Amino acid sequence: MATLVQQSYTPKKFDLSGLQGISDNTLQVHFGLYEGYVKNTNLLNEQIAGLISQGQAAGANPGFAELTRRLGFEYNGMVLHEYYFGNMTKNAGATPPSAIADAVAGTFGDFETWKKDFSAVGGMRGVGWAIAYFDPHAQRVSNHWITLHEDGNVAGFVPLLVMDVWEHAFLLDYKPAERSKYIEAFFANVDWNVVAQRLDGAKAGRTV
Repeated sequence: MATLVQQSYTPKKFDLSGLQGISDNTLQVHFGLYEGYVKNTNLLNEQIAGLISQGQAAGANPGFAELTRRLGFEYNGMVLHEYYFGNMTKNAGATPPSAIADAVAGTFGDFETWKKDFSAVGGMRGVGWAIAYFDPHAQRVSNHWITLHEDGNVAGFVPLLVMDVWEHAFLLDYKPAERSKYIEAFFANVDWNVVAQRLDGAKAGRTV
């Protein structure tokens, strides 16, 4: 029988101390939660590999089926947090590069209309994510609501800007009804250079 090659992930480190409106305490709690997704991704991959090696990888096997369904939640929990932390900086600039402004204007007419729509998506009731995606085929940007990490991601689209709007992302700093204040704080910390790099990568057929 062939030997399975497993990928083991290591939590990434992000230097975000000193963000505007998002406390270091919130970040530390959030980093710990992210590390849990990394740990669970590794654990599930290990358990699924064990079932495959034992010849128990079958859709009729409840254990295999449940582990496989859970994997999407943990994997996306890990990856989306890396996008989220990766598109923030304590040295944020207020103005996005012209490439970003032009890209969102291609769909929304101008940057402010796009930003208002993105904020509206993030302000929807429920837990989830607001993500601005780039469609490499249509060459356009669209905003989407992602529930439970894995539900709502569009196949082939590339995340440009990812905002976590699960309550753990802001509850230590803002009341549940003050999500809009958190969204404002998020935008004050966006690393537009990273977003621009993701856009360049999407146009070139690679991810950043």
